[in-house]
Amino acid sequence: MYGVSPQAYDRAITVFSPDGRLFQVEYAKEAVKRGATAIGITCKEGVALVAFKSIHSKLVVPESLKKIFEVDSHICVTASGLIADARRLVEIARVDSQRHRITYNEPPSVDSISRSVCDLMQVYTQYGGIRPFGVSLLIAGVDAQGPKLFEAEPSGAMTAYKADAIGANKKEVDEYLESKYDEKMPLDDAIRLCVESLRKTQEAKLMQENVEISFATLKNKKVISLLDKEVGKYLKSSSS
Repeated sequence: MYGVSPQAYDRAITVFSPDGRLFQVEYAKEAVKRGATAIGITCKEGVALVAFKSIHSKLVVPESLKKIFEVDSHICVTASGLIADARRLVEIARVDSQRHRITYNEPPSVDSISRSVCDLMQVYTQYGGIRPFGVSLLIAGVDAQGPKLFEAEPSGAMTAYKADAIGANKKEVDEYLESKYDEKMPLDDAIRLCVESLRKTQEAKLMQENVEISFATLKNKKVISLLDKEVGKYLKSSSS
């Protein structure tokens, strides 16, 4: 019986290496690590997403680089890695969300949408002729159970967090969040903590053009995306 060449483990998504690894999934995770940092955080008042946008040229229109997407009126998503892959997953999540509303006449839970997205990502790790999604998502929202935050990995793994980061400098941001996070903090302080985490771990200067902030509160259960001027206020307050 012929053995499998070492290169086959790298090239095929359906072949496990002898030590039980799927290299294509691990390579997809490397693509995530090269992406711009994004942070999610929950608190007593709601949940927020803060994302950094890598603007590589002065000629780029900042508004064209979208990092936070609204899935439903109460759910939003940010991504790190291949943003084109993220857009596809967001479109699928939007369809699933509307299908749930039509079928059950109620808004979907954050858990169900997160699970649906992760199920699809997992399918893309087990068939030949396709590749894993090269992106991780932070799925945030507010439902009947309160504020929720989930991370969806390229493998399809789904994990709930109180606060989490994806992309470049994930380890450093997570360590900073662990040292400063308080689940009883108000939403404003939670957003400022995310901005502080970005400032301490990013080499590029934070400006209102390269930072996006969205949040949802328990009070209105609506996703609100801040305008550049409002983002600028958080950048100033966190630096003072």
